[in-house]
Amino acid sequence: MTPNASSLATSLVQSVDWPAVAPPTIAALAGLAVLVADLFLPERRKHLLGWGAIAGLALAVLALLPLLDGDRSTFCLTTGAHACSYTADTFALVIQFLVLGGALLTALLSFSALDDLKLPAGEFWFLLLSSASGAALLPASRDLATLVIALEVASLPAFALVGLRRGDRLSSEAALKFFLSSVTATAVMLLGVSFVYAATGSLHLSRIADALTHVDPRLDTLAQAGVVLTLVGFAFKTAAVPFHFWVPDTYAGAPVPVAAYLSVVGKAVGFSGLILVTVLAFPSYADVWGPAVAVLAALTMTAGNAAALRQRPERAFSAVRLLAWSSVAQAGYLLVPIAAAGYADSGEDASRAIGSTVAYALMYAVVNLGAFAVAALVARTSPANRLTDYRGLYASRPAAALALAFFLLCLAGLPPGVIGLFAKVTVFSAAVDAGLGWLAVVMALNVVVALYYYLQWTTVLFRTPEPAAATEPAPAAGAAITRPRAVPLTAAIALTAAAGIALSGAPQLVLRFASSTLL
Repeated sequence: MTPNASSLATSLVQSVDWPAVAPPTIAALAGLAVLVADLFLPERRKHLLGWGAIAGLALAVLALLPLLDGDRSTFCLTTGAHACSYTADTFALVIQFLVLGGALLTALLSFSALDDLKLPAGEFWFLLLSSASGAALLPASRDLATLVIALEVASLPAFALVGLRRGDRLSSEAALKFFLSSVTATAVMLLGVSFVYAATGSLHLSRIADALTHVDPRLDTLAQAGVVLTLVGFAFKTAAVPFHFWVPDTYAGAPVPVAAYLSVVGKAVGFSGLILVTVLAFPSYADVWGPAVAVLAALTMTAGNAAALRQRPERAFSAVRLLAWSSVAQAGYLLVPIAAAGYADSGEDASRAIGSTVAYALMYAVVNLGAFAVAALVARTSPANRLTDYRGLYASRPAAALALAFFLLCLAGLPPGVIGLFAKVTVFSAAVDAGLGWLAVVMALNVVVALYYYLQWTTVLFRTPEPAAATEPAPAAGAAITRPRAVPLTAAIALTAAAGIALSGAPQLVLRFASSTLL
């Protein structure tokens, strides 16, 4: 080897900051360990796989603690301009905490579903941990290649989780719709990434941002097309209109814990990717994506609330469908600060606007997972999960009814769900500060519209039970609650309720992100 070749080889050697990459790595290794252990454990001891998955996710969350002392980067270029593929900054750590914590709560929800639906334990826990590892990798990704890989690692196992109920027509149909929609969006996104690479000559977000400030005029149209097409894949993950049609059928056909996972962790993946490409890679094209995201936000919240109003209480899976359409509307609120970032005068102002999205996402994750946890509890005795099945829930399960009422009021932004109200105010303020008064008006109108279906569901919980339901033997419901597999489910409801109450009592724990610089 010649001296020049030797020095070139040396310059390309990169050291790996293992503590920085520990959270997604631990989740991935735990998934592999669960898959191998499944081969050796007898059927009666398969429940141990679930506790192993929970231990792995808890360890991944704890691995975030050593990273709080400052930004850490790894997989960096060793020649030319400084650019890294992985950065554990404040933004990445907050989103990683959200997705890993959401996956941990999903794991607690899943014990009873595995038992009731006879799902294969080894495959389920492996797929959940694999998806969680991809979700944890994405917010720390700082180049388009890693972003796409992380997005697909998070998405592909989710397809299988949706369709894991073998022989169930609804489950298979939901998985197919989810898969086809996602593949189409990914193909469009990859086309956009290729256009961006052709126009800039780089995949690293920081270098793309620099290159787009002085694009060759002959490539300007190509660059604009690449920016728009790249956003399509992340818009699909956020369930933004018109990429939202897969949501209600997918949530209704999937096991309830999987629907909960998609509504929180899947959405966090989409929003974190959208934030990274817009604010870090495409700031010079804010005049392109800013108005586009603002229109998407208005359409998404309006379409989600309009569809939620039309849900028939007696329809099968109407409760999950209502939560699905509610999540679409909530996605519209989450898009508002991202649109505001496109109108910001400086990078610091854009980062503060993004902080409003992060604050809202943390609130939404807690209360939405709690609502799905109660839905999973009700599904044990009422598999159709109709809204009418919740009538008189307070008479039979007062704690669950009170918890669900609290979660719904948080989503509506009404007391005692103070954290929901404060989070909506921060999003509203971000729109007003950016000069998007029309979007703030649209949001205010949608918040008022959403009060109807949230309050309607809440009142159902405290109505007198139907006579037919009152004459049913009570032991079935009680047995569902006291069976060992339901203990983690009850713990998930208690944890989310406690977190929601704590945040409502001290909203500054979340809202401080709305005034901080995360990126």
